Amino acid sequence: MSSERLYSRNFNCAFLSQIGFSLVNTALLAHYPRWIAHHGGQVDVAGWITGTASIAGLVLRPWIGQWIDRFGARTIWICGYVLFAIGAVSNLWIDDLGPAIYFARSLLVVGSAVIFSSSLTYVTHLAPPGRKAEAIGTLGAAAFLGIVFGPFLGELVLSAERNRDEFETLFVSGVVLLLLPASMLTLVRPADSEPGHGSTRFIEFLKTSRRHWPGTVALMQVTFGLCTTVPFVFLTKFVDDMGLAGDGFSRVSLFYMCYAGWGLTLRIVFRRTPDRLGRRKVLLTGAVIMSLGMSSFLLVSPDRGHLIFIPALLCGTGHSLMYHTCTSLFLDSFPADVRGAGSGLSMVGLDIGMIGGAQVFGEVAHRFGYNLMFLVIAGITLTSASIYAFSSIPVWRERRRESA
Repeated sequence: MSSERLYSRNFNCAFLSQIGFSLVNTALLAHYPRWIAHHGGQVDVAGWITGTASIAGLVLRPWIGQWIDRFGARTIWICGYVLFAIGAVSNLWIDDLGPAIYFARSLLVVGSAVIFSSSLTYVTHLAPPGRKAEAIGTLGAAAFLGIVFGPFLGELVLSAERNRDEFETLFVSGVVLLLLPASMLTLVRPADSEPGHGSTRFIEFLKTSRRHWPGTVALMQVTFGLCTTVPFVFLTKFVDDMGLAGDGFSRVSLFYMCYAGWGLTLRIVFRRTPDRLGRRKVLLTGAVIMSLGMSSFLLVSPDRGHLIFIPALLCGTGHSLMYHTCTSLFLDSFPADVRGAGSGLSMVGLDIGMIGGAQVFGEVAHRFGYNLMFLVIAGITLTSASIYAFSSIPVWRERRRESA
């Protein structure tokens, strides 16, 4: 895999598998707060369940990365599908907001954590030198495709009343649909640079993380995790609580189609821009636009529900510029033989943002309203971007001296 060719059969199969999983994942993820609401939970409860369940993914991330290095990305990837399917089916036995729903949500989190870490590690092994950001960005385009259509597919199953039978159909259908992306992995072969060895001890993960610590880009990874709580935790509750349903086309589907459709377009058109223009600059640009997107939610009200397309487009732009640039910068610090541990650590950053954001922002929205929640997220994003920009000044100066 050392040639300059990136889009091989292996990469294409990995890409198609990721599309299929993203469709199912976002269909369940977007509507899970409604499943919680079906049992009587408000926005703060949705935040606590989501955040607490994400702790399982956070705790297991170090071992997930090392398992990938030890047993190979494809093997662990398949295990992720199994865990996710078990988590989806587990919801069929839930009838209250007790421990069972935390357990089921945790399995979904762990399953998706395994899948995303494995796929991320796999494509970085496939990518030729200098095209890592492009590989991660193209894989992320698969996730955008899932976001475009996944929530809409969920709404085809769920009516306005959203009874239990409909939710059970959603979970069962999700498991059935997982068979197709899982089958694509049978066509994927291990990358030549996958080491297939490594330690599975936690202390080794800590040593590896300390040895290859990526610096302040870790802060940006956490910040991106905070930002993802809006589309993937609070969006459907925001629409329902604010009475934005409206007539005709669903505001939820409108948001996701604008968010992911525009983000996908930008990701494809500018897939090689980070490697050419500079990943730090693209990351910072994305963070500023993401902050503007969070602030623009204040334009949305019950009589202006259609304006939800504005934060959707801005946040979609921020997402399309931030994730792959931040992740590729993060993984630059980790050599190939510990790339799985590096991807695990990068996902730890996302989990920390997601956990803290879901729990804290859920309380803020419940006590003080959604507008303050959006402004707090916007402020945190701008602050993190400022810190990262300041830390990047020596790097930019050194590069200018080298090019002079």
